[in-house]
Amino acid sequence: MEAVVRKQTSFRLREDLLQILQEHAKKANRSLNNFVESTLMDAMYSVPNEETVAAINEARSGKYAGVIDTTDFGSFKTTTEKA
Repeated sequence: MEAVVRKQTSFRLREDLLQILQEHAKKANRSLNNFVESTLMDAMYSVPNEETVAAINEARSGKYAGVIDTTDFGSFKTTTEKA
């Protein structure tokens, strides 16, 4: 098995984001570095399944595009039931 090569780097993050990351890492009983690395890996390498790809393509096609009335729940329900 080939060893994973890691390169040290630095980022400037907002203090509130860093605090949230530290809290999540602590809750997961992981180091901050491990938590951030695995979170970035998940974000970069997640491939949508076939159903999700189909839904994305359907939404992009505009087939069901139209105006939805959100002035009140009754109107919203009526306009969404037509789709």
